[in-house]
Amino acid sequence: MQKQDLQKVAELSRLKLTEVELEKFSEQISDIVKYVEQLNEVDTQDIEPTSQVTGLMNVLRPDEQVEGSSDPDRKALLSNAPEQESNYVKVPGVFAGGDE
Repeated sequence: MQKQDLQKVAELSRLKLTEVELEKFSEQISDIVKYVEQLNEVDTQDIEPTSQVTGLMNVLRPDEQVEGSSDPDRKALLSNAPEQESNYVKVPGVFAGGDE
Protein backbone atom coordinates (compact mmCIF):
# COMPACT_ATOMS: atom_id res chain seq x y z
CA MET A 1 0.00 0.00 0.00
CA GLN A 2 1.27 3.44 -0.85
CA LYS A 3 1.99 5.74 2.08
CA GLN A 4 -0.38 8.40 0.75
CA ASP A 5 -3.20 5.80 0.59
CA LEU A 6 -2.49 4.77 4.16
CA GLN A 7 -2.43 8.42 5.21
CA LYS A 8 -5.89 8.91 3.68
CA VAL A 9 -7.25 5.82 5.47
CA ALA A 10 -5.70 7.04 8.73
CA GLU A 11 -7.34 10.45 8.31
CA LEU A 12 -10.72 8.85 7.63
CA SER A 13 -10.23 6.72 10.76
CA ARG A 14 -9.17 9.80 12.71
CA LEU A 15 -5.76 8.27 13.45
CA LYS A 16 -2.67 10.40 13.73
CA LEU A 17 0.26 8.36 12.42
CA THR A 18 3.87 9.43 12.53
CA GLU A 19 6.10 9.11 9.49
CA VAL A 20 7.73 6.03 11.06
CA GLU A 21 4.30 4.44 11.64
CA LEU A 22 3.23 5.23 8.07
CA GLU A 23 6.33 3.50 6.74
CA LYS A 24 5.93 0.47 9.02
CA PHE A 25 2.19 0.02 8.48
CA SER A 26 2.32 0.52 4.72
CA GLU A 27 4.84 -2.35 4.52
CA GLN A 28 2.71 -4.54 6.77
CA ILE A 29 -0.49 -3.84 4.85
CA SER A 30 1.30 -4.54 1.57
CA ASP A 31 2.38 -7.92 2.97
CA ILE A 32 -1.20 -8.67 4.00
CA VAL A 33 -2.52 -7.76 0.55
CA LYS A 34 0.09 -10.00 -1.08
CA TYR A 35 -0.98 -12.88 1.17
CA VAL A 36 -4.66 -12.39 0.30
CA GLU A 37 -3.74 -12.33 -3.39
CA GLN A 38 -1.94 -15.64 -2.84
CA LEU A 39 -5.06 -17.07 -1.19
CA ASN A 40 -7.14 -15.96 -4.18
CA GLU A 41 -5.06 -18.28 -6.36
CA VAL A 42 -6.23 -21.37 -4.43
CA ASP A 43 -8.74 -23.46 -6.39
CA THR A 44 -11.96 -23.58 -4.33
CA GLN A 45 -14.27 -24.60 -7.19
CA ASP A 46 -15.48 -27.86 -5.60
CA ILE A 47 -15.43 -26.69 -1.97
CA GLU A 48 -18.76 -26.24 -0.22
CA PRO A 49 -19.22 -22.91 1.60
CA THR A 50 -18.90 -23.29 5.36
CA SER A 51 -20.39 -21.04 8.00
CA GLN A 52 -19.19 -23.09 10.97
CA VAL A 53 -17.19 -26.28 11.36
CA THR A 54 -17.87 -27.51 14.90
CA GLY A 55 -21.18 -29.24 14.17
CA LEU A 56 -22.82 -27.45 17.08
CA MET A 57 -26.42 -26.36 16.67
CA ASN A 58 -28.36 -23.57 18.34
CA VAL A 59 -30.94 -24.86 20.78
CA LEU A 60 -33.97 -22.63 20.64
CA ARG A 61 -37.31 -22.96 22.33
CA PRO A 62 -40.45 -22.42 20.28
CA ASP A 63 -42.04 -18.98 20.56
CA GLU A 64 -45.08 -18.98 22.77
CA GLN A 65 -47.41 -16.29 23.97
CA VAL A 66 -47.29 -15.68 27.71
CA GLU A 67 -50.00 -13.83 29.53
CA GLY A 68 -48.89 -10.47 30.92
CA SER A 69 -48.88 -9.63 34.57
CA SER A 70 -52.14 -8.67 36.21
CA ASP A 71 -52.95 -5.04 36.87
CA PRO A 72 -52.29 -5.29 40.66
CA ASP A 73 -48.86 -6.83 39.92
CA ARG A 74 -48.10 -4.02 37.50
CA LYS A 75 -49.06 -1.38 40.03
CA ALA A 76 -46.86 -3.00 42.69
CA LEU A 77 -43.91 -3.15 40.31
CA LEU A 78 -44.41 0.44 39.12
CA SER A 79 -44.56 1.65 42.71
CA ASN A 80 -40.83 0.78 42.97
CA ALA A 81 -39.88 2.90 39.95
CA PRO A 82 -38.58 6.42 40.61
CA GLU A 83 -40.81 7.80 37.83
CA GLN A 84 -43.77 6.44 35.91
CA GLU A 85 -45.80 7.60 32.97
CA SER A 86 -48.87 5.90 31.42
CA ASN A 87 -48.27 2.64 33.32
CA TYR A 88 -44.63 2.46 32.18
CA VAL A 89 -41.35 3.11 33.93
CA LYS A 90 -40.04 6.50 32.81
CA VAL A 91 -36.28 6.65 32.24
CA PRO A 92 -33.98 9.50 31.19
CA GLY A 93 -33.63 10.01 27.44
CA VAL A 94 -30.55 8.71 25.71
CA PHE A 95 -30.55 11.21 22.88
CA ALA A 96 -30.81 15.01 22.91
CA GLY A 97 -28.80 15.37 26.10
CA GLY A 98 -30.99 13.04 28.17
CA ASP A 99 -33.38 15.79 29.27
CA GLU A 100 -36.41 14.42 27.42
